[in-house]
Amino acid sequence: MKVAIVDKHPTNVNYSKHFTFEFEVFHLSSTKTKKLLKKDVDLEFNAEEFDLVILIGSEASKFIGGVTSVTEFAGHLVEDKFVPMINPAMLSFKPEAKPHFDKAIEKVEGYVAGVKPPTVTGDFEGITEEERANEYLEEILADNSIRHIACDTETSSLYPRDGYVLGISITHKSKQGVYISTECVSEKTEKLLQAIFSSRLVVFHNAKFDLKMLQYHFNFKFPKVSDTMLMHYLLDETQGTHGLKALAMKFTDYGDYDRALDEFRTNYCKQNGILKGEFSYDLIPFDILAEYAAIDTAVTYDLYTLFSKKLLSNKALTKVYKELMVPGMLFLTDVEENGVPFDIGRLKKVQALMEVEVQTAKDELYKHDAVHTFEKEQGKVFNPNSTQQLRVLLFDYLGLTPTGKLTGTGAASTDAEVLKKLAEEHPIPGVLLNIRQKSKIKNTYLDKIIPALDKDSRIRTGFNLTSTTSGRLSSSGKINMQQLPRDNAAVKGCIKATPGYKIIQQDLATAEVYVAAILSGDKNLQNVFKSGGDLHSTIAKMVFQLKEPASEVKEKNPTARQAAKAITFGIMYGSGPAKVAETVTKESGKPFSVQKAKDTIAKYFDTFSSLRSWLQMSKEDIEANGYIYSIFGRKRRLSNVFSSDKGVASHEVRSGINFLIQSVASDINLYAGIELNTWIKENNYDAKIIALVHDSLVLEIKEDQVDVVCEKMAELTQMDRGCTIPGKPVGVDLDVGEDYSFGKFEKQYPDMV
Repeated sequence: MKVAIVDKHPTNVNYSKHFTFEFEVFHLSSTKTKKLLKKDVDLEFNAEEFDLVILIGSEASKFIGGVTSVTEFAGHLVEDKFVPMINPAMLSFKPEAKPHFDKAIEKVEGYVAGVKPPTVTGDFEGITEEERANEYLEEILADNSIRHIACDTETSSLYPRDGYVLGISITHKSKQGVYISTECVSEKTEKLLQAIFSSRLVVFHNAKFDLKMLQYHFNFKFPKVSDTMLMHYLLDETQGTHGLKALAMKFTDYGDYDRALDEFRTNYCKQNGILKGEFSYDLIPFDILAEYAAIDTAVTYDLYTLFSKKLLSNKALTKVYKELMVPGMLFLTDVEENGVPFDIGRLKKVQALMEVEVQTAKDELYKHDAVHTFEKEQGKVFNPNSTQQLRVLLFDYLGLTPTGKLTGTGAASTDAEVLKKLAEEHPIPGVLLNIRQKSKIKNTYLDKIIPALDKDSRIRTGFNLTSTTSGRLSSSGKINMQQLPRDNAAVKGCIKATPGYKIIQQDLATAEVYVAAILSGDKNLQNVFKSGGDLHSTIAKMVFQLKEPASEVKEKNPTARQAAKAITFGIMYGSGPAKVAETVTKESGKPFSVQKAKDTIAKYFDTFSSLRSWLQMSKEDIEANGYIYSIFGRKRRLSNVFSSDKGVASHEVRSGINFLIQSVASDINLYAGIELNTWIKENNYDAKIIALVHDSLVLEIKEDQVDVVCEKMAELTQMDRGCTIPGKPVGVDLDVGEDYSFGKFEKQYPDMV
């Protein structure tokens, strides 16, 4: 067999160390380049001359094989010729990739030896007749040996109110699946489906999506559900690995089973001149969609069989799955359906105001000659959103001195912090910062929120359990509730309660420090919480042995308090003296040297010696094992701690310690939300949990029920779940208001109220 290896450019990688067969090596570019562009590709290569072409790295995979995800397709035969693989050079500093690389090597050796990938055959059926649909469903109901089924939906939209269900696919045994068009679903069919959903465990992949669709459009109930996406997340929390296609490629023989669907979508978009983002599944012919959908559930069924065994072998993860992840998923399904209430009248007013303010700021910008000179000499209209043009204007034309802060690529930063600092030297950076902030509020939020509102003036967005390695929740979809502007209340002020209701936010008070005090067993740090008062002032008094009472530290010794705060939040996540010095200097406005930071950290750890010991012990555990468990049973895999790159290894340690603390604080909030949601429904209170933002719960509550619901919320949040300081539960802060800004909107925009 004639084999070629194609990589990005010449390197020192010795492929003979990895492959036992003969091969020829080719490079996309004959010269080394950091970022490969089309113009850099000078390779003369005819793939038809080779029986197998191994594509090393993302560039070769994309340029030669048309593969956009090396991680997903690694080791898989594409079009019977191409095999994408990650670059072996990365293994030394990212050991987490080695198991996947070794598996890909094994497959490639098999291809060279003549072993073809297995071809999956099965009983996959598309159903368009009511009689056949009912017959199939009755067969399942009559077979008591069928304890669980896999289920999936194909829809015309990502949101229930924006579209409809095209079909429902079901698998009840391995290598089998049906796809039932909803056009043939009658009242009898719905009753049969509900009977199955009521009597069997129903397994989904990303259950939250399908549950919302099926509940909204059919009002189906699901007493027992499972979710292979949540299962995989607990088995491997690596971001971006939980999609069904990726898992099918990795764990099953189905391979690239949706290629026909992808090809149809690509060709349709080209022929009709539409973007892929505008394409919807109702445009796909039934035969193509039916096979893909039926295999979707067949994959889910097989993944459930595999993942169940793996989870059951680990009691801690099984407990987390049953007690937190599945209930959490069901809870977030309710939260998303509750929706975030907006005042559309206020939205439109603020949108118009922002447009005026952005234009006013741009007019202010053009009062400066430097901008006109820039445009004349550069031959282009100045774009405030272009970081490259900003650098030229600020540093070349205005002659300002860069602050020293760099981007990830090593260029001078022009972020908000830098512009704020440069504004002390010249008015233009301040104007640019104003334009940038107001434009973002208008373009990123206000302009997108209004068309995304449902008929009831609510936005139904997403809250995700599987998007972070730290165990914290994230938000995505129509609006990211965790990234709303904080300093400007324009957006939060438009999140307004229905008349007769209030917006409530309960936030955990310094939860991460509280968790660290418990995990470390540090009595001095625990006593800080028991004593009450301002946390950072009390710590500053203890560390620096200040004479004044803790209640007066903030006023009389703000720098000491700021230093204590910087160290408290910094050292748990690996901040060294330089970072602490920088933070204190920035926040206090007074110079705080690196040496002073070193001395302060030493005093801090003398005061909280058990915290220091716990941090060191956790570091050693991570370095020895390559993984660690949270107090609630989550597992964080940290194999990059064995990296030859010290920076990567130390980052992995910091990530592990971050996980130990952050995941627990987040889980305390999640547990409380799950139980509060159940209590609200069981007792028929007129209250809805509408968002989880970091370590807070956000609700809309009927005015006369605020006190009783908030009292119960605090009770559930402060419940002892095995992570509580005796006699001092975690603190909670409560905000109550007409809107989510809690009074800030009316102060910043009095004319809008």
